[in-house]
Amino acid sequence: MSKVLVVDDEKSIVDIITYNLNKEGYEVIQAYDGEAGLLLALRENPELILLDIMMPKLDGFEVCQRLREVSQTPIIMLTARAEEVDKVLGLEMGADDYVTKPFGVRELMARVKANLRKSERRNEAIQPDGSNMLVFNEITFNLDLYEIRRKGIVIELTRREFELTKFLAIRKNQVFSREQLLEKVWGFEFFGDVRTVDVTIRRLRSKLEENPEKPKYILTKRGVGYYFTDEK
Repeated sequence: MSKVLVVDDEKSIVDIITYNLNKEGYEVIQAYDGEAGLLLALRENPELILLDIMMPKLDGFEVCQRLREVSQTPIIMLTARAEEVDKVLGLEMGADDYVTKPFGVRELMARVKANLRKSERRNEAIQPDGSNMLVFNEITFNLDLYEIRRKGIVIELTRREFELTKFLAIRKNQVFSREQLLEKVWGFEFFGDVRTVDVTIRRLRSKLEENPEKPKYILTKRGVGYYFTDEK
């Protein structure tokens, strides 16, 4: 049974989410402010976190940022505001996904399942022998350790950033649309916002590329999508 942490200062929202998660067979723990949510996340090690943005003591952005320093637990941000800046900021802080209030229960449950599936697949893929390597010029992937190095230096990536890079690198020179990447990497077809892909690609380039404005590895096929290449 997967454990889900719900952090929101509106008790009615927490109750609705908890009821529906329980129906789906999840164990639910609850917090009503950011500080309590952060403490529970660190103590209880949930498999997934639903995290509101506007909360007392600590807002969701700060909680997400602090968690990402020590944990790769999937985080779905809950926001009552539909402005793109909130969604982008949440993703920049390391969130895996977001849902805008008011949300449909079916959509929320689908996103919970999709993010948990991706997390489970990641954990199954990690092996202790450290032998699963990919090398592209100055970029080295260690798939067993979930690690990427550039010129021998470890690049700090979120779980989603690593999964997206690995997916594209394994399929070198194959172009994927934003919709395809949402389905294959994020794990959902119908509810995803294609801007999520653009934000993650932008973050990846800032970390992997020597000059993000002139990328060498993660390239754009105008009007089609993105692809990975190591051709000089």
